[in-house]
Amino acid sequence: MKILFSPAEDKISLSDLPPINYKNFIFNELYKKRFEILKLYDNFVQNAAITELSRVFGLKKETEILHYKNEIFKLGTIKAILRYNGVAYKALQYRSLNKQAQNFIDKNVIIFSNLFGPILAENAIPNYKLKQGEKFCDINIENFYKQNFSENIDKFIENDDILDLRAGFYNKFYDIKKEYLTMKFIKNGKVISHFAKYFRGKILKEIAQNQLDNNKKIIAFNFTDLKLIEIHKIQNRTEILYKII
Repeated sequence: MKILFSPAEDKISLSDLPPINYKNFIFNELYKKRFEILKLYDNFVQNAAITELSRVFGLKKETEILHYKNEIFKLGTIKAILRYNGVAYKALQYRSLNKQAQNFIDKNVIIFSNLFGPILAENAIPNYKLKQGEKFCDINIENFYKQNFSENIDKFIENDDILDLRAGFYNKFYDIKKEYLTMKFIKNGKVISHFAKYFRGKILKEIAQNQLDNNKKIIAFNFTDLKLIEIHKIQNRTEILYKII
């Protein structure tokens, strides 16, 4: 079972592991490619004007901007699943899970980072700032990772069922070429978008707690506060529609 997941703008500042190196990441044979982006980002952060940093970071206060004006290769790190602190990650409550559930997430969740590209939940990353969709050095980061990492992702997931819990933007990083499962959530007759982050995190938590290691088990499972109302098959995508109850 492999689960594709989004990162979060909000992050915690805690760092209890050493700075990044190639051993930090899945696909370390492609670390040189990942390093290209990180080096460009680092150079940009060190040399760009405050106005440019404000745009890329998505911050307005100079004190907040300067907080992220650090050499990324010298910063301490922490597991990505702990670094991100947005709505989905708060719903996941990773620290509250037992070791078996945490290990399930560590090994099976692929997070598509705006800066680091596809990483496993257990991969250690520093505290950084990069607003979704923003560019630096005129690089299309999504396209860069899609071109250079897709083949390796294909091989990594080829023998697993796939659940895609990414927000739509992160489809730009990787196209799934095999059968996979995705989910939508309905409240008051309408498909929700922002609040869906909460349910993606909540679902990931229950999947890990119950070791739902294939899509058949996921479809059959009764998730808390959700009622399965429809299943649609669209090409290689099976879409489950849940009503929030």
